[in-house]
Amino acid sequence: MVQPRFVRPSPSSSSSGAGEPNSSNLYVANCGPAVGLSHDAIAAVFAAFGEVKGVYAADESGVRVIVSFSDPFSAKSALEALVGRPCSDLDGRTLHIRYSVLQLSSQVNDCVPVFLADSELNIPGLFLLPDFVSSEEEQQLLAAVDSKPWIGLAKRRVQHYGYEFCYGTRNVDTKKHLGELPAFVSPILERISLFPNLDCDPESLNLDQLTVNEYPSGVGLSPHIDTHSAFEDCIFSLSLAGPCIMEFRRYSVSTWKVASTTDDDKSDHPTCIKKALYLPPRSMLLLSGEARYAWNHYIPHHKIDKVKDKVIRRSPRRVSFTFRKVRDHPCRCKYPQYCDSQQQR
Repeated sequence: MVQPRFVRPSPSSSSSGAGEPNSSNLYVANCGPAVGLSHDAIAAVFAAFGEVKGVYAADESGVRVIVSFSDPFSAKSALEALVGRPCSDLDGRTLHIRYSVLQLSSQVNDCVPVFLADSELNIPGLFLLPDFVSSEEEQQLLAAVDSKPWIGLAKRRVQHYGYEFCYGTRNVDTKKHLGELPAFVSPILERISLFPNLDCDPESLNLDQLTVNEYPSGVGLSPHIDTHSAFEDCIFSLSLAGPCIMEFRRYSVSTWKVASTTDDDKSDHPTCIKKALYLPPRSMLLLSGEARYAWNHYIPHHKIDKVKDKVIRRSPRRVSFTFRKVRDHPCRCKYPQYCDSQQQR
C-alpha cells in the first residue's frame, strides 16, 4: 500500500500562520513511535474532534506525524484545542501543529534512480572519485573555512576565492581579482592534477576560482548549467561533512536560457532526461565535456534521500568546494543550444 504524501501549504494559500485553514490534514510534531506513542494512540486522541482517516509518519524521525481527518472542520477544532499545549493523553507532550496538504501523485518525483558509480549514469565527462581526501584532511578543510567570514545568501552561506561569483548574472567580474586561491587548498589542487580520465584543455586545469558552499540540512541547489562564458571546461566539486544526491537533467530541445532555468518544474518537460548520483562525503566530482556543457545539475531540497533500498538522512551541514577556471575568451563548445557565448552572437 502506498502511503499518501503531504507537504507544507504554500504561503500564498495560507490565511494564518498555522497554514491552510481548509485542509483536513494536520502536521503534528513532538509525538510518534520514537517517543513511545503509537499511531493508534495518537489517532484515539485526535478522534475526539472528528473522524480520523489515518495517522501517517511525516518523515523518518519517528517524532512527527500527519493526522488526516475526514473534513477540515474537525482538523481546525483539533488544532485550536491542542496546538502549543501539553496533552495529558499523550504523556504530557506539548504538540506543535500546523496544517498540511495532500501532495498529488503528479507532484511526487521518486522515479529517478540513484546510482552509486559514475559509470552507471553513462554521461560522458562525468567522473566521481570517492575518498578523494581523508577524514583528517576533511576536518582540516572545514576548520580552515570556518575560520574565514561567510557570506549569507537566502538559504545557505558561501565564500569566494580568486574571483567572486555574481549570482545575479551567473558570471564573474574578471576585473575584480580577489587574489590567489588560499594555501589550505594547495594539496587539493596538486591532487587534481593527477585526476584520472582527464581529457580537458590543459589551460582549464589552471584553476583560479573557488566557491565554498555550506548547505544546511534540507537545502539544495536549483537546476542549472554553469555559464559557458564564465568558466572553462573542467569543474571540480569536493563534498565534505555530509552526503547528498545530485540529479542531472538533459533537455534535447532547448536554448541556453531554458536549460539554465531555476524552475524545478521544467523537469516535467517531455524531452528531459533525468539521472541521479549519490555523492558521499570526501568525494570529488568532475564535470567536463558533455556533462559540464549540456547537463543541468541539481541538488533536491530534501532532508532525507532514498538511495537504492536505503533511506539516508542528510547531515546538519554539507560543505562543497567547487574549483573552476575563469574563461577569458568566448566559449566554442559543441553544445550551442546551451551556450550563452554562441547564442548571443
